[in-house]
Amino acid sequence: MARPDLAHIWLYHERLSAIPEEMGAVLEYAACSPNIKERRDYSCALFDAQGRLVAQAAHIPVHLGAMPMLMGYLLPRFQWQPGDMVLTNDPYHSGTHLPDWTLVAPVFVGEQLVGFVVNRAHHADTGGATPGSMPLASEIYEEGLRIPPVKLVEAGTINEALLELLLHNVRTPDERRGDLMAQIGANHTGIRRLQALLESEGVEVWSERIDALMDYSEQLTRAALSQIPLGEYEFVDYLDDDGRGARDIPIRVRVVVPAREIGTIRFDFTGSAAQVAGGLNAPEAVTRAACYYVVRCLLPDEVPTNDGCWRPVEVIVPSGTVVNAQPPAAVAGGNVETSQRIVDVLLGALAQALPQQIPAASQGTMNNLLIGGYDPVRRRAFVYYETLAGGAGAHPEADGASAIHTHMTNTRNTPVEALESAYPVRILEYRIAERTGGAGQHRGGDGIVRTYQFLTEATLTLLTERRRRAPYGLQGGKPGKRGQNLLHVGGEVDVELNKGVVRVPAGAVLTIRTPGGGGWGSNKRETENHT
Repeated sequence: MARPDLAHIWLYHERLSAIPEEMGAVLEYAACSPNIKERRDYSCALFDAQGRLVAQAAHIPVHLGAMPMLMGYLLPRFQWQPGDMVLTNDPYHSGTHLPDWTLVAPVFVGEQLVGFVVNRAHHADTGGATPGSMPLASEIYEEGLRIPPVKLVEAGTINEALLELLLHNVRTPDERRGDLMAQIGANHTGIRRLQALLESEGVEVWSERIDALMDYSEQLTRAALSQIPLGEYEFVDYLDDDGRGARDIPIRVRVVVPAREIGTIRFDFTGSAAQVAGGLNAPEAVTRAACYYVVRCLLPDEVPTNDGCWRPVEVIVPSGTVVNAQPPAAVAGGNVETSQRIVDVLLGALAQALPQQIPAASQGTMNNLLIGGYDPVRRRAFVYYETLAGGAGAHPEADGASAIHTHMTNTRNTPVEALESAYPVRILEYRIAERTGGAGQHRGGDGIVRTYQFLTEATLTLLTERRRRAPYGLQGGKPGKRGQNLLHVGGEVDVELNKGVVRVPAGAVLTIRTPGGGGWGSNKRETENHT
């Protein structure tokens, strides 16, 4: 059979990418929780029978980049049959953190296994010490129910005993059931779409074209990486604290662009901090996801994202460190906070090699807020989770965007109307935090201000970063302004929190101001005025 030309390869990529995009639409519309339905805290992807990434939707980088390791772990551990779906959330089996439940389903054409459809969704609660399952834990056991890879659906039949076990260990079982059924429905959609494609064109065509597609992506990736000047580039940045006593936690990277093999890149995290007592430890899969994200940012838009993109990339992550933590370390914040700092470190190193391409640091945090308790009006337990937008780092050619989720997250905000209609919370203020972006030839984007009033007694968990160390500017640009969380519970003094769990009475008010992005380039006008 003749090898397909590039036009056919690209067309095939578009057809394949439409499958996880449609899976995501089904998951969004069928889900129960605002976190999935409104914020779109989910991701979908398509893999071949060997567990190689074939296509993904434009969803969340930290979810998607961790999936290839998971598939490598899962494939040999099961006798895959039509109608199976395997569920897991175990970070140490190449998941991200416990709230992210991943559902993997094989796709068969006739009796032949041709691939897998996968979706990962953040469940607003998965048990553990506090509502939302992201406490300031010292062990993963405090963070919630840890699900090893297990068949939730076998030969088309849901394992009801397993499902009941899961639902008995969460605070909002009806919502969890609904979101999980939405995940099952999304996979069914992906299975049907891929089967229809292969039944019309044949499995042989599928195998040949995805090989060609991956080879094409590898070639384009190597070509892009070959434009980076040869050398070694080092950078270090710090996490504020782990919430349990450790402060200024270093993450170091040495980016190596070797002369011996043009078109490759190596990220070496040797010298990063040992894993910490608090939950900012990142599993290896999360660190790899951050590396893959940065590589993808270096590529032209038209490069299809698949396994071929990662073939020229080597990642060295010493075991037992904050970027490759080992059990039983707590990891809830590694996925959401440490992943962001890893990106900052990688971009800081690459800015030395590509000063006219790399942006300044973005807000560097997801500003995690979790609220839980009992709603006396609706007469039910509730758990709410959201991440908040901030400022993007300025670019060599433009200002940074304001009020946007950056880097390893790609979610929306929860609209005020959706939040207030579902939970005993009132939003008093929601606006852009003006002038929080760093000054420079191009300014960093501004963060936001969001103020919550709690209408019933509740437990709050805050897991935020860039409250002590500001997002850096580049090429003479100024840092973005640090974020701030202020809790008002009566009296004249507000309590400033960075990370913590606190019980608040009805009427308490929380104001979160998120960080701005760093500026890029020196501002000559400001310098002249100052002089």
